[in-house]
Amino acid sequence: MLCKNILVSWIGTTDLKLMGSTEQPGPTENILSHRSFEEVYLLHNSASETISTFIEHIESNYPISVFPMFAQVTDPTHFESIYNALDTVLADIKHKQPKAKVTLQITSGTSSMTAVSILLGKAKYGTQFIQASKEQGVAEPDIPFEIAADYLPTSDNNEMGSLLKLFVGEAPDTAKFDDIFTQSDEMHLLKQKAAIIAKREVPVLIYGETGTGKELFANAIHNSSARSDKPMLTLNCGAIPQELIDTTLFGHIKGAFTGAVSNQDGYFKRADGGTLFLDEFGELPLDSQVRLLRVLQQGTYTPVGSTSEKQVDVRIIAATNKDLPTLISQGRFREDLFYRVAIGVIHLPPLRERTGDLIYIAKALLERINLDGNLDADYKHKKLSASAINIMLNHNWPGNVRELQATLLRATLWQPTEIINEDDIKNALIKHPVKKADILSKDVSQGIDINELIGELAQHYFTKALEYSHGNKTKAASLLGLKNYQTLNNWIEKYDIN
Repeated sequence: MLCKNILVSWIGTTDLKLMGSTEQPGPTENILSHRSFEEVYLLHNSASETISTFIEHIESNYPISVFPMFAQVTDPTHFESIYNALDTVLADIKHKQPKAKVTLQITSGTSSMTAVSILLGKAKYGTQFIQASKEQGVAEPDIPFEIAADYLPTSDNNEMGSLLKLFVGEAPDTAKFDDIFTQSDEMHLLKQKAAIIAKREVPVLIYGETGTGKELFANAIHNSSARSDKPMLTLNCGAIPQELIDTTLFGHIKGAFTGAVSNQDGYFKRADGGTLFLDEFGELPLDSQVRLLRVLQQGTYTPVGSTSEKQVDVRIIAATNKDLPTLISQGRFREDLFYRVAIGVIHLPPLRERTGDLIYIAKALLERINLDGNLDADYKHKKLSASAINIMLNHNWPGNVRELQATLLRATLWQPTEIINEDDIKNALIKHPVKKADILSKDVSQGIDINELIGELAQHYFTKALEYSHGNKTKAASLLGLKNYQTLNNWIEKYDIN
């Protein structure tokens, strides 16, 4: 997916008055003449002929995809309707193009529109800003103040309690789909899909990176099914020694092996009539996969050491962070078992792809940290600054919620004041090395963004050079083979290197 540069702008009175002017173009035209964008979203609240003419003019004169957006604004100074209109557009862009670089134009429209643009762009979406004027030309301002994280939407106490259970790794046994709180449209659709699967007597396979909520979804599926009054047992397949997997799953009889002093029921017997949640499903050894397939196909199993088959009625919900098709191609996972389990398939997206959830979750985690900190008399209640939020929004969070929680905790440990700023988050993040293969193994047939890849390399080596030179740009430029520090500055500006 290409990383597009997108401009979002209100159509203002000055834009309309100066339309087509070569000597003194309006703000939007001025920006499009001096900056490169692939797409522009033009917001307006009028169906007038002048608006239509302006949109046609932009489409005809600039090599850019134009998306006119009618905004339901009751009054150009009405903050609530302006907020709702712009928030809807930005959320839709972020949902469809999560990697896009979005820039808000803040010189067109009313002062109320400008204020709302700064509020949403700075505190919620982490956008860039651009402005144009006759006196100063086109500029990309760094907004010179912080917007407190308190402006972001908050959750009520009941919602916060459920969120915190999930965030600290506690998937409540009684969880249902109403307990999974999210602001992501994709997650809402997954909840609906999982609710349908819950009503059907089919095996379930839940894919997702570590920390994406697989166990929570498994509990919700069980508790929303016809088996909700029966037990649900959880088994981590990766935590059991290979030689004990069979007896753990199927039980054993007395004398089956040294130490088997009595009959012992396995997980299948104990879960009879209910649900068995097999976490880390991809870690099952091949021999155990064969016996598991037999249970799924015939509803029978044989305890270790026994010759008598047992009947069992168990629904399987499996979860994994492994790429099972790849394991199949490597001969490490049975294809027939995969297709037997992969009926109701749920793929949970990582935190970085859940539009709107990151800061929502971060605030809940920070509240938990603050509650724990109250035990220390010297602890100051922490808040996230807008600059800290921007750093968090631009981080990939490979460890998902667990990484987010650990990062916030580290940031609060060293910050004696109330505000967690940009540097606090940067210092708290665990830096993951850039892998050469990640850069050189991209599939060109699927489309790549060469500027993004160059930016990744530049970010990596420019940061190292500046650290080695203790911030001396002349020395850093020399280390990187650049002519002078001004060339270094040009690179830093071009690729937005922090």
